[in-house]
Amino acid sequence: MHAFVYRSQRKEDTYVYLAQRDGFEVLPPALAQSLGTLQLVMELPLDARERLARADIDQVRDELGSRGFYLQLPPTVVSLLPPR
Repeated sequence: MHAFVYRSQRKEDTYVYLAQRDGFEVLPPALAQSLGTLQLVMELPLDARERLARADIDQVRDELGSRGFYLQLPPTVVSLLPPR
């Protein structure tokens, strides 16, 4: 299994993993529109990997198999300061 990873030009730190290269038709229209232009950044062989840096590899594999895509959003920023 391979994943083709695309970076959103409109949403910072947002990536879409696709099961098929340039297979954008699997994206819901509203999602595709909100992401804007997608730029291919890498191709990942998922069979030989045990983990990914910022995504759960099992979830990526499951969603690629069932939906044809996986959406990786930016990490959540948590403030370490006490509320005012």
